Amino acid sequence: MLPSELIKQVRKIEIRTRRVVDEIIGGAYHSVFKGRGIEFDEVREYTPEDDVRDIDWNVTARMGTPYIKKYVEERELTVMLLVDVSASGAFGSGDKSKRERAVETAALLAFSAIRNNDKVGLMLFTDQTELYLPPRSGRTRGLRLIRELMAYEPKRRGTDINAVLKNTMQLLHKRSVVFLISDMLDNDGFEKSMKIVNRRHDLVAVRILDPLELRWPRSVSIMVEDAETGRNAAFDGSKNSGLEKFRTFAAGMHDGIKKSCDRAKVDVIDIRCGEDYVKPLVTFFSNRKYRK
Repeated sequence: MLPSELIKQVRKIEIRTRRVVDEIIGGAYHSVFKGRGIEFDEVREYTPEDDVRDIDWNVTARMGTPYIKKYVEERELTVMLLVDVSASGAFGSGDKSKRERAVETAALLAFSAIRNNDKVGLMLFTDQTELYLPPRSGRTRGLRLIRELMAYEPKRRGTDINAVLKNTMQLLHKRSVVFLISDMLDNDGFEKSMKIVNRRHDLVAVRILDPLELRWPRSVSIMVEDAETGRNAAFDGSKNSGLEKFRTFAAGMHDGIKKSCDRAKVDVIDIRCGEDYVKPLVTFFSNRKYRK
């Protein structure tokens, strides 16, 4: 893509994304994430208007009268987007590939953070971290993220979610909201890594799916190549046994990932190619807002 064409595409996705943020996402994002980051300020004597849950029992025991911990809200949050750019993202049975849908989703989240005056960073990964942009605030940062998302050419084909989560722990020292945007087709278990990241940060998994990965159409036979490993396999869709075997395997794989996220207490947003990608995000923000 020529630089002028890339600039036009970046500008186009910015206009489209900012409109969605302004009309739908902005307020929901603010209510869910704003104020989640707080830091200790001081202790002071308890008054009847205070919440008893804020009582500092150690200080109270020493002083002989109730004291509470006082906190101040941090003015900004840090949002980190971990975006999978491995070869499996090139697949798409409709008008958009999983990579393209991931770009749109990441752009929407980035501009939601920017509108909220938060810092946003980007990590593109395959089976290694290929690009890291530290968190910064401002519209210019958002445009840089979109440009990298659209133009970056991965050096490797595989996926290693464990590696990117471990790298995130090393790079992010301040509590952050971390969005893992991936089809999550990784043969290695990454539940333990998700648990570790989610203890320090607020980890949200955004799973990009294609309909054919969940349900293969009847009477369609094809030679399938794994985009990441290059291995080939023939699939005969004309046989009911073949269809049932594929559906059982697909359901088991995706259910297994969902259960791993549940055990790690990580929220999952499923976004399907060919369907509205805004609605699942709005539903997530709404559920987060009224949860508890």
